[in-house]
Amino acid sequence: MRGSDRGSAPRPGFNLAERAESLYPVTMDSAVQSGSADEELFASIAATPIASVITDPRRPDNPIVAVNRAFCELTGYREEEIVGRNCRFLAGPDTEPEARALLRDAVRDGRPTLARMLNYRKDGSAFRNAVMIAPVFGPAGGIAYFIGSQMETGEGEVDLEARRREAAGRVAALTPRQRQVLAHMIAGYRNKQTAGFLGIDEKTVKMHRAALLTKLGIASSAEAIRIGVEAGLEISGAG
Repeated sequence: MRGSDRGSAPRPGFNLAERAESLYPVTMDSAVQSGSADEELFASIAATPIASVITDPRRPDNPIVAVNRAFCELTGYREEEIVGRNCRFLAGPDTEPEARALLRDAVRDGRPTLARMLNYRKDGSAFRNAVMIAPVFGPAGGIAYFIGSQMETGEGEVDLEARRREAAGRVAALTPRQRQVLAHMIAGYRNKQTAGFLGIDEKTVKMHRAALLTKLGIASSAEAIRIGVEAGLEISGAG
């Protein structure tokens, strides 16, 4: 496996955007406003050592609009060779049609999913990986982005099942409220939307988000979403 899926826990005064710039630079959409929720989203993939992208389904063919260094290192492609393309460019002759269909249906339905599939690096070498995608809703309620991440796995199902068991154990250690907040993150809801669903204020949601990152021992919401998807966490079972 190339790199760990665990980051360090956020420190007091931790600035996600600063860590993003210093560790895992991303190409950020020019329309993203400084200090906005979108900027925080883009920074979250920059702060994770997991190979990650953000795509924009509002644009033709749902192109990649942000990519982190880990994704470039995993696939062998440079940033400028990735941004603007649909993620299917990593597929090849032996990529499983059923896995591609699973991801395509999840994008169509606006839901998170995890698929194990064969992809190809720039040099033509194949690698088996677990691909996760999750929606992110905009303020008006429509899907604004998808987060996508990849973890290289072995040839068998053992690695993936082991990751699922580990993720489930980590999620089980969260408080019920933290699990609720994480479930809403996985479903694509922002802090304000989550606050409305749970009947709490936005500041409290942010507090729970920070606490669950610390409890999980990670540095970004993108990693938290990945762990939650691997654990099979859903809003209906979050409490």
